[in-house]
Order: sequence, then C-alpha cells, then structure tokens
Amino acid sequence: MAKKTKELTSRQVKYLKGHGHHLSVVVMVGREGISKSVLTAIEEVLRAHELVKIRMQNNCPFDRQEVAKRLSEATGASVVQVLGKTILLYRENDDPQRDEKLRLP
Repeated sequence: MAKKTKELTSRQVKYLKGHGHHLSVVVMVGREGISKSVLTAIEEVLRAHELVKIRMQNNCPFDRQEVAKRLSEATGASVVQVLGKTILLYRENDDPQRDEKLRLP
C-alpha cells in the first residue's frame, strides 16, 4: 500500500542532511531486499525519531535509487538523500505530544 510522501524544499533537505550526518545506520537492506521485517524496523525508527539512516548491503538485489523509491512509497517517508549505499528517509511524526520533533525550516 503506497502512502503519500511530502515534497521537501532544498532548505529542508539541507537541514535534514545536517541532522542525518551524525546518525548511525540502524536498518540494513540485504539479499532479501525490502522485506516485511525491514519495513517494520523503518516504521519503528520513523515513529520514534522521524529520521532514519538505512544501509544497503552488497548482496542487495536492487539498485539504490529503486530501493529508496520503494521504501519511500511503502512508508510514506520522503527521501532526503541517497549517498553511496546509504539512504536517509524523513517522515514527520503526527503525535502532538512529542517535544522532540524536528523543526523544519
């Protein structure tokens, strides 16, 4: 099921790249490609932190741009950056109780 992604401005992309630079990779996409467990892990991180750094392993059967697009569509997250085998995704958390939301410019 495809979800709607938010278009980011260049200023917002620059801001998110700055925040994403120091993040550790927490999700790996391997030979199984985009599995249910990968999507579940990404959903959890996006819900908690809004920004997730994903690494593609060498045995991933898909092209990096294709993986970024598929993950974006499946999670409703915006692709911030694809650099080498690393993908940075952002999705705003709709929880009004959260104080730690990223404040996009």
